[in-house]
Amino acid sequence: MAASELYTKFARVWIPDPEEVWKSAELLKDYKPGDKVLLLHLEEGKDLEYRLDPKTKELPHLRNPDILVGENDLTALSYLHEPAVLHNLRVRFIDSKLIYTYCGIVLVAINPYEQLPIYGEDIINAYSGQNMGDMDPHIFAVAEEAYKQMARDERNQSIIVSGESGAGKTVSAKYAMRYFATVSGSASEANVEEKVLASNPIMESIGNAKTTRNDNSSRFGKYIEIGFDKRYRIIGANMRTYLLEKSRVVFQAEEERNYHIFYQLCASAKLPEFKMLRLGNADDFNYTQQGGSPVIEGVDDAKEMAHTRQACTLLGISESHQMGIFRILAGILHLGNVGFTSRDADSCTIPPKHEPLCIFCDLMGVDYEEMCHWLCHRKLATATETYIKPISKLQATNARDALAKHIYAKLFNWIVDNVNQALHSAVKQHSFIGVLDIYGFETFEINSFEQFCINYANEKLQQQFNMHVFKLEQEEYMKEQIPWTLIDFYDNQPCINLIESKLGILDLLDEECKMPKGTDDTWAQKLYNTHLNKCTLFEKPRLSNKAFIIQHFADKVEYQCEGFLEKNKDTVFEEQIKVLKSSKFKMLPELFQDDEKAISPTSATSSGRTPLIRTPAKPTKGRPGQMAKEHKKTVGHQFRNSLHLLMETLNATTPHYVRCIKPNDFKFPFTFDEKRAVQQLRACGVLETIRISAAGFPSRWTYQEFFSRYRVLMKQKDVLSDRKQTCKNVLEKLILDKDKYQFGKTKIFFRAGQVAYLEKLRADKLRAACIRIQKIIRGWLLRKKYLRMRKAAITVQRYVRGYQARCYAKFLRRTKAATIVQKYWRMFVVCRRYKIRRAATIVLQSYLRGFLARNRYRKILREHKAVIIQKRVRGWLARTHYKRSMHAIIYLQCCFRRMMAKRELKKLKIEARSVERYKKLHIGMENKIMQLQRKVDEQNKDYKCLVEKLTNLEGIYNSETEKLRSDLERLQLSEEEAKVATGRVLSLQEEIAKLRKDLEQTRSEKKCIEERADQYKQETEQLVSNLKEENTLLKQEKEALNHRIVEQAKEMTETMEKKLVEETKQLELDLNDERLRYQNLLNEFSRLEERYDDLKEEMTLMVHVPKPGHKRTDSTHSSNESEYTFSSEIAEMEDIPSRTEEPSEKKVPLDMSLFLKLQKRVTELEQEKQVMQDELDRKEEQVLRSKAKEEERPQIRGAELEYESLKRQELESENKKLKNELNELRKALSEKSAPEVTAPGAPAYRVLMEQLTSVSEELDVRKEEVLILRSQLVSQKEAIQPKDDKNTMTDSTILLEDVQKMKDKGEIAQAYIGLKETNRLLESQLQSQKRSHENEAEALRGEIQSLKEENNRQQQLLAQNLQLPPEARIEASLQHEITRLTNENLYFEELYADEPKKYQSYRISLYKRMIDLMEQLEKQDKTVRKLKKQLKVFAKKIGELEVGQMENISPGQIIDEPIRPVNIPRKEKDFQGMLEYKKEDEQKLVKNLILELKPRGVAVNLIPGLPAYILFMCVRHADYLNDDQKVRSLLTSTINSIKKVLKKRGDDFETVSFWLSNTCRFLHCLKQYSGEEGFMKHNTSRQNEHCLTNFDLAEYRQVLSDLAIQIYQQLVRVLENILQPMIVSGMLEHETIQGVSGVKPTGLRKRTSSIADEGTYTLDSILRQLNSFHSVMCQHGMDPELIKQVVKQMFYIVGAITLNNLLLRKDMCSWSKGMQIRYNVSQLEEWLRDKNLMNSGAKETLEPLIQAAQLLQVKKKTDDDAEAICSMCNALTTAQIVKVLNLYTPVNEFEERVSVSFIRTIQMRLRDRKDSPQLLMDAKHIFPVTFPFNPSSLALETIQIPASLGLGFISRV
Repeated sequence: MAASELYTKFARVWIPDPEEVWKSAELLKDYKPGDKVLLLHLEEGKDLEYRLDPKTKELPHLRNPDILVGENDLTALSYLHEPAVLHNLRVRFIDSKLIYTYCGIVLVAINPYEQLPIYGEDIINAYSGQNMGDMDPHIFAVAEEAYKQMARDERNQSIIVSGESGAGKTVSAKYAMRYFATVSGSASEANVEEKVLASNPIMESIGNAKTTRNDNSSRFGKYIEIGFDKRYRIIGANMRTYLLEKSRVVFQAEEERNYHIFYQLCASAKLPEFKMLRLGNADDFNYTQQGGSPVIEGVDDAKEMAHTRQACTLLGISESHQMGIFRILAGILHLGNVGFTSRDADSCTIPPKHEPLCIFCDLMGVDYEEMCHWLCHRKLATATETYIKPISKLQATNARDALAKHIYAKLFNWIVDNVNQALHSAVKQHSFIGVLDIYGFETFEINSFEQFCINYANEKLQQQFNMHVFKLEQEEYMKEQIPWTLIDFYDNQPCINLIESKLGILDLLDEECKMPKGTDDTWAQKLYNTHLNKCTLFEKPRLSNKAFIIQHFADKVEYQCEGFLEKNKDTVFEEQIKVLKSSKFKMLPELFQDDEKAISPTSATSSGRTPLIRTPAKPTKGRPGQMAKEHKKTVGHQFRNSLHLLMETLNATTPHYVRCIKPNDFKFPFTFDEKRAVQQLRACGVLETIRISAAGFPSRWTYQEFFSRYRVLMKQKDVLSDRKQTCKNVLEKLILDKDKYQFGKTKIFFRAGQVAYLEKLRADKLRAACIRIQKIIRGWLLRKKYLRMRKAAITVQRYVRGYQARCYAKFLRRTKAATIVQKYWRMFVVCRRYKIRRAATIVLQSYLRGFLARNRYRKILREHKAVIIQKRVRGWLARTHYKRSMHAIIYLQCCFRRMMAKRELKKLKIEARSVERYKKLHIGMENKIMQLQRKVDEQNKDYKCLVEKLTNLEGIYNSETEKLRSDLERLQLSEEEAKVATGRVLSLQEEIAKLRKDLEQTRSEKKCIEERADQYKQETEQLVSNLKEENTLLKQEKEALNHRIVEQAKEMTETMEKKLVEETKQLELDLNDERLRYQNLLNEFSRLEERYDDLKEEMTLMVHVPKPGHKRTDSTHSSNESEYTFSSEIAEMEDIPSRTEEPSEKKVPLDMSLFLKLQKRVTELEQEKQVMQDELDRKEEQVLRSKAKEEERPQIRGAELEYESLKRQELESENKKLKNELNELRKALSEKSAPEVTAPGAPAYRVLMEQLTSVSEELDVRKEEVLILRSQLVSQKEAIQPKDDKNTMTDSTILLEDVQKMKDKGEIAQAYIGLKETNRLLESQLQSQKRSHENEAEALRGEIQSLKEENNRQQQLLAQNLQLPPEARIEASLQHEITRLTNENLYFEELYADEPKKYQSYRISLYKRMIDLMEQLEKQDKTVRKLKKQLKVFAKKIGELEVGQMENISPGQIIDEPIRPVNIPRKEKDFQGMLEYKKEDEQKLVKNLILELKPRGVAVNLIPGLPAYILFMCVRHADYLNDDQKVRSLLTSTINSIKKVLKKRGDDFETVSFWLSNTCRFLHCLKQYSGEEGFMKHNTSRQNEHCLTNFDLAEYRQVLSDLAIQIYQQLVRVLENILQPMIVSGMLEHETIQGVSGVKPTGLRKRTSSIADEGTYTLDSILRQLNSFHSVMCQHGMDPELIKQVVKQMFYIVGAITLNNLLLRKDMCSWSKGMQIRYNVSQLEEWLRDKNLMNSGAKETLEPLIQAAQLLQVKKKTDDDAEAICSMCNALTTAQIVKVLNLYTPVNEFEERVSVSFIRTIQMRLRDRKDSPQLLMDAKHIFPVTFPFNPSSLALETIQIPASLGLGFISRV
């Protein structure tokens, strides 16, 4: 169709605008050919008449549909032109915050001037391995494409990053290199990738500076080649630099800075190592203060200096070289401060001892006078002579600056060379990726030589870019086999020829530089004469003769000729360089080794100047030619050569383009200046790419995508089975002009605008369909509404009429009722009126009569009260007079009595002071004291006999005591009664007086009380009523408070429950984190272990050369052993003597379990020793305190203790004898194992009989000792009791005599108290002695009893040993001995509790005995093993003899013996669930059962976990034999073999699942049969009999648990590798519900199709794979809980990868895609239900993905929608929510984009949410795994071993 047909009403177009560049408008009427004016409506609301150009009659550019705006690829736009590109970039940058956009093969990067979280390692992992069109545009996508093409095509790649200063070139190049370093890694351990990245801070410090456009602008171009080996790992790098801006060293414009390194040096000047440089502030130096901006905001130069030095160290630049670099840089700064003084117009001098020059010379190590001389002079050479000529101040300043620039340039090159040396690799480079960071096209107000070279380089790059784009375009057409014509594109070869051809600008410039009198003006005239009016691209400015204009591909640029020659020659005086070369500073001459001597022109000016110094010249042969060659190598010539070399490199590689755009000149974040953007788009070639694409067929669709998108435009009859033919038929009908499209092999190619036309047809078709659907639905709704209204009207009428009839009937009833009511009402009113009047009359009468009666009463009452008042007053006056008189009399009596009492008191005091008074009082006391003293002495003498009599007289004493107590109580009662009687009399007298007074008062108050009673009664009643009211109120308040308390209790309960739940969750999270950390450490350990094994194997292959006859090492010493395989250095050390002593035997590894137990026991003993030492110190203090008490104990007790200790020692000695005899018995039994040992007359039998006789004799002796001890105890008790009785009798008689003598009451009381205290003391002493005797007696009894039990046990043991077989006899005796020693240890621990030293010595002796026993045990084990071997040999011999005998027996005799076949099934029934194997068969067992067992083969038909059961049954048998070495060896071999299998076949899911299941089952078996109560709850009695008896394998359980964790993590990695390719295709790209989401137009970048083609993964593929995983795990018998954890991990991987891709793909963020995702998630949930795994926690891991899908589908307009989104998306982070909203893209015209204001509202609401700033989920995260105990119900004795396992050498026991 014609393009003019698209200009219809409401069509939107772009029109030019001086401010916004392009402005959008809408047509108000259709355009007709011939119209000169278009009526437009602007978005601002204004109408405009747009006039067409009468010559060209070009219509304005059409605007793309809204659904195409914001596309990832600009070539996907239907209309490809400048305003469409600009608008698309603006929408993505401002609205969606997306800085990257594809434009065909170019990545357009806009500088956001803000740090974005899109460069993390998670983003790198997300882009790694992805196709470039599948993900959103990113610098990582370009880097991945380059890396992938390098590996796939084996062709070198280049990434060309260009743009103007401040556009972000350096940062983009840095991120590209970081991507390569992260993805590829290094081939060696030298961390080459870190060195490559470390070169950036060095080059930025010496090559970057602050400009007005950029704070970190690169002032040089660089091309970094990153080298890779054959495995595509980084091995090194190389850097080339271009056109360093040397002029910045000596000059900076306003608001600009010199190179960063100078300011970093000044900021670090205070460091001690920099003091020799004599630096200061940056404002103190001429070269750093010109710009007036020495500080960059937010940058710390001192820290940057530290980073620079750190990078230098990493790259191998030594400290001395670093200090040399800083020394040279400091010298440049000081050189800039050197000043000159003019002597005349042609000469100048430097002040003497000029400080800056002195410092410069000191730092550079040169002579001061020589440098001072050559700074002010120059040497001129002619053909015959050499002149030394002074120079002016201006020339000297320029020469100084030229020297500074030259030194810096040489230093820059030296640093680059050293960096390249550090990055160079000795390994051969297989391929490389080059990253070109070069300046973009530049145009300023004043453009000089630098801008000319930069634009020249961009012309060359643009030519290469155009050719590459054109080539790709034509290759695409040829690939699809469509006819094509040559696309016309801009060729800038004429401009390049103008610059670099013969007699071009550069050629003329070099020629002018050779001329002795060449100047910028003469060069300009040559340019005008050569190119003006001859080349259309060269122009002359109208108002200048010192400038020229070149028409570049981007724009016209005017260059100023001034300075071109000087900058091109780059002149430095040779004499100054010679001075520097003669420096004592070694590093400085190195910079000038390859110096190209650019000597200044030799001829002087025409003015006759006489030389100051004249020396003869010494010309040499060939020097003129050499000088000529050196003159040819100007800056322009060098730059042209390096540029040609660069172009050759780029042409030999596959280029990838990154164009950086600077959005504004003010560095504002996310601010877009359309004018600046368009200028850069024109300059960087993006629009040229668009133009080339638009000239051909920019829109490309696959047939399937076209069919899926435009199926709505087809009729049913047009749809054929062949999609390609269907598309052809439809297109021929829709687009009549066949030139507008072409059919390729796999795609349809459209001209520009045709896709928009098809979109318009599609939208019209959908709109018409919508209108038709709306019409029918609206008609149906209106008809339905009419019928509903009609039915409602009839119903309303019916009800209204019925209501009216009911109302009329009601009215009639009411009328009749009203008449009756009126009648009765009137009667009632009359009656009521009469009654009221009658009642009122009666009330008036009653009140009147009452009033008269009350008046009469008041009068009588008043008269009565007056009489009473008179009576009371008169009585009061009489009583008052009487009281006054009585008071006076009493007062006089008191005064007199007081005087008499004072006199008596004086007399008493005088008598009290006299001695005679005391004597009278104490006459009887002395006698009493003497008597008491005598009694005390007598009591002390008779103390011993009193003690004996005390027990006998105890009864008498008690009776007498009772009598005394009763007498005392009676006396006390009588005394108390007397006191009470006396008190009563006094109280009665007082009461009588009080009663008299009260009687009088009562009488007087009685009447008042009676009067008040009534008042009180009334008040009480009132109070009661008030109290009742208050009570009711209080009850109400109480109920309210109770209610509140209940509510508060509920709230508190709820809050506590919530807190408890939260704390529980937190604890669970902490536990999971701890598990995760442990399992990550375990994973890291296994990784390092594997790495160690690999290195060991490599070392073995490199170093070890096999020799003939070399024996293979034992498998137990495999390199795969972990830290738990117990092949430690200690084992090796302990095995050294065993090798020398037993060379024929194999090396026995250390019993690590025993070692661990002993080590643990040693630590326990050390702890016990410390505790005992502390206890000993404490006891010593107690002993020191109690020494006095122990000395006071009776001598009898000491003798008894000595006797008892002697007896105990004798018993211990006898006990030792018994032990020695027992040992002899064991030795006798162990020496011979033949069955004849128990026969009568045998040596062992005789030893037993002797033992029995000795034991019986010993028993008789012990019985006699027990009888003697008992008799002694009885005699001791009888001796104690008489003493007690005698003591009591004497005491009682003395007490009776004393009572008779003491007649005074006070003396009796004092004597009684003293007696009481004496009795208490005696009682306490008696009780203590009694307790001590009882304790000792009990101890002796217990000791006798223990000895009896010991004897009984010894006898039982002997009897049992005689009945047991020889092997079990030794085991039982040893077990008994250990038990006895343990009990003895406990007994002595209690016995010596108060004597820690003895207990300590006893413990030490016990430990020695234990060690001896262990040594004996080891010897016994060796003996038993030898005997077993001998027994086996004998058994074989006996078997051979039996076979020989059977051969001699006739067949008839064999038939007559029915016993043998009968015994066979009986033995089968008695299996013990153990498997026996020989030690030498262990390797065969491991090989057949683990190493060569294939899960897909033999293991399919086995019992689940059969290898684990077999291994455990073998362990059980070794435990039964008490063979520690065999147990250890088997477990170690098992663990190592499993590791070998997983290392060999670790990528096979079935293998990993199989061994994870068996490892867990083996672990459960070790727990189930460990004998611990916690694991034996679910066992049967038969299973409990199968528990391990000799070994505790808890350490091995931990080893197996760690091994299971490693296998689980490997299983997760395997299933992740299998699932990862399926997830994105199946969950996101595949349309499970066909037709829901239409396919949008795609650009040049290939995008993965959402249509299920052959070979693509679908959701069914994922479900089939999940079914496969689940069936394999169930088939292998994996624990259900472990299956749930694996499924949870799988679903987490699915959800995380799907969500991460969704967040990085703008084309997937649409409403229809949200529906697809939710449907896919529902299918996964249905799978969980089918497998009964809903409680596994897998569904919860998909919650972020579910919420993201819901977010795509919910309404996103109002604040309520924002609130709903915030509450709904609690599993998504804020960054993820905002990212999804920014990426949301309408697929159809009916959808709308999310507004920026809405996204800001969401951000405001979520700003308080504390979540991770990370955008992507960690897809590599592995949940911590647990292995819940799962006992097996399978009986071990029922397990059969299949013959397919090849384990015939194992026998069931």
